[in-house]
Amino acid sequence: MSKKDKIASLDPEEISLLPEMLDGNHRVIPIVTGGDELTEEVEIPEIIPILTLRSSVLFPGAITPITVGRDKSISLVRAVNAEGGILGAVLQRESDVEDPAPEDMYKVGTAARIIKILEMPNGNLTVILNGLEKIEINQYVATEPYFKARVTALRDTTPDMKSIEFEALVDSIRDVALGIINVSPSMPKEAAFAIKNIDSKRGIINFICSNLELSDEDRQSLLEAPGLLARSRKLLEILIREQQLVELKNQIQERVKQEIDKQQRDYYLQQQMRTIQDELGDGADAELEKLREQAAKKNWPKEVAETFEKEVQKVERLNPAVAEYSVQMTYLQLLLELPWNEVTQDNLDLTCAREQLDRDHFGLDEVKDRLLEHLAVLKLKGDLKSPILCLYGPPGVGKTSLGKSVAAALGRKFGRISLGGLHDESEIRGHRRTYIGAMPGRIIQTIKRCGSSNPVIILDEVDKVTVSNHGDPSSALLEVLDPEQNTTFHDNYIDMEYDLSKVLFIATANNVGNIAPALRDRMEMINIPGYLLEEKVRIALDHLLPKQREAHGIKEQELTMTPAIVEQIIAGYTREAGVRSLDKHLAKIARARAKQIAFDEVFAPELTPKEVEKILGMPKYLREEYEVGGLTGVVTGLAWTEVGGDILYIESVLTPGKGKVSLTGNLGDVMKESATIAHEWVMAHHAELGIDPALFEKNDINIHVPEGAIPKDGPSAGITMVTSIVSTYTGRKVKERIAMTGETTLRGRVMPVGGVKEKILAAKRAGITELILSEENRKDIAEIKPEYVEGLTFHYVRTNEEVLKLALE
Repeated sequence: MSKKDKIASLDPEEISLLPEMLDGNHRVIPIVTGGDELTEEVEIPEIIPILTLRSSVLFPGAITPITVGRDKSISLVRAVNAEGGILGAVLQRESDVEDPAPEDMYKVGTAARIIKILEMPNGNLTVILNGLEKIEINQYVATEPYFKARVTALRDTTPDMKSIEFEALVDSIRDVALGIINVSPSMPKEAAFAIKNIDSKRGIINFICSNLELSDEDRQSLLEAPGLLARSRKLLEILIREQQLVELKNQIQERVKQEIDKQQRDYYLQQQMRTIQDELGDGADAELEKLREQAAKKNWPKEVAETFEKEVQKVERLNPAVAEYSVQMTYLQLLLELPWNEVTQDNLDLTCAREQLDRDHFGLDEVKDRLLEHLAVLKLKGDLKSPILCLYGPPGVGKTSLGKSVAAALGRKFGRISLGGLHDESEIRGHRRTYIGAMPGRIIQTIKRCGSSNPVIILDEVDKVTVSNHGDPSSALLEVLDPEQNTTFHDNYIDMEYDLSKVLFIATANNVGNIAPALRDRMEMINIPGYLLEEKVRIALDHLLPKQREAHGIKEQELTMTPAIVEQIIAGYTREAGVRSLDKHLAKIARARAKQIAFDEVFAPELTPKEVEKILGMPKYLREEYEVGGLTGVVTGLAWTEVGGDILYIESVLTPGKGKVSLTGNLGDVMKESATIAHEWVMAHHAELGIDPALFEKNDINIHVPEGAIPKDGPSAGITMVTSIVSTYTGRKVKERIAMTGETTLRGRVMPVGGVKEKILAAKRAGITELILSEENRKDIAEIKPEYVEGLTFHYVRTNEEVLKLALE
């Protein structure tokens, strides 16, 4: 039976089982019959119709179904089928060209005979073609109603079927093709069965050329190969290339599949978890929606809103079980809790503000005036960058508690940040969120706690910030405390700019010298000096005692004090510039009275001196000036310390010797120089002072400051030493109840000193009645209320001679 007869004998139902093909996009399923010896000799006419193929190549000896949908092609097929003739199947170069011209066609195709035509429901035709021989198109002779061309037959040269090379090529092609089918998921496994069962070498080559997934260009080049041997060589080359591509593609797909499988697994688990959480009423989605609802009500900058939404979207992609989820949620909660543009309304009633400040604190007039000035400008202008105030002075004078009063007077929220011992810069600027346990800095935390963007914040103990290997916190404070920079304060945790310009910062310090110069330059320094005795009495009776009565549950009529009793406590049990120690002693007295009340003991409401000694013990500090009054060479000076003022005795004595000057009493360099200058000045003016020069040569002089265990230094004891030395050399006694403070020069000029208010406090406490000061210190006395200096006589001097006239009898 010939090949043609074998095809014709196919049952129509078997042919109808061939896959339905779409025009230009079909799979070629060749039917190969017979062996290599069965080759049909066909006479190819000189001019034949040309059927254009979109995306398939017909090989000689292959039987292939082709779907035909174009009008030209349908007309051609029906005409050729009616005549029982031959057509040429030629591939067009670009498959997307709907109406190709002759130049759009390849030159080499295949002559074919129509075996059967199947009418398709969509109006297309499925044509089963039997490839006969290769043809080459010489010239197109017609384009309507379909293409006709003059062609030349190109018969494939056939190698000797017993050729070892050809046999090896065919076996290699078979093996490689089977390998491709095995690793390619898109190839039907039936193709492997067909390849294994085709005995014809020509058939297997044409089957593989037609059936494997090759590009149109590769199929065309195989068709154009000059002979079966050349086609088999080229096919092997293409198959090896395709095999490598398939293997590489599979490797890539496997890696991608593993990643996708993991992602899908994670996604599936996340969805399960969310479903469970939703069932329990604690879904992550519901939580995020709640956050979005809160965000919609926030009054915050546009940039913050955009950042918030980005972070929420990032959380949505996270598994709630991972650690980063809780970190992100904490960050979002912080953004929502920060007040951003939310501020409290300032109380601009200046009279009410003044009353509030006076009610909470006694004195401190300079600070109160400064705050009232700020309020006045705010009232007139409506907006003002808050100033940075720094209150400095000795401990216990009310620097920290003043912040609460200021907040109450302004009607603002109050926050306090303790900087004592702070050594880590991140405490101010916050930690980056990449670190475990990261949190915002203390500034942002305090603002969040206050709930408004314009609170009063006390930066306590700014002079006690320390430097370490974690950075310099005082440098981080530069941005916070600069009104020109703090509008865009950057916290590392929130990683956005926050406006601090509405915050009223009040810093406190004991020692200004310990504050970094750059930081000190950014603040408005306001000194709060120590309280005078009269001020302490008022503070104790008006503020401290009522506070202690309330704290211990004592009624007002159950504990009262006279000013004299308060003075007794201040003089005998406290030696300080502030009132902290006084407050502790009053608390001790209140506890003792509370015990009496609890045990139903009989007591008088008013405290007596004997009761004070019984509760507080014997007085710690005694008045010493009565022991030295009217002595020779012993002069009372005044000194300033960190806890306020104090009296200081300067003693000098002559001993036989050679004119040596010795200094004792644990003196510092400045005080030693003052003693040297004083002695040199006395020697230079011995004639005016009535001192025999021989005394300087025959005697040594020792200058001593008692309490040698306490270090002493400073430039305020010059005139005191001059007076002591002159008194010793001349034998003139020092007047009683007189004290002095001031520095001297070699010319005998009296220089001004600082800490005058604290020194006056010490003088009044010691019972001094007369004070000698430099003329330039007169302005300091003018700043003190007259009632506080009542009973003191001030002498203002310019030269040492004036000092000696006033101090010596």
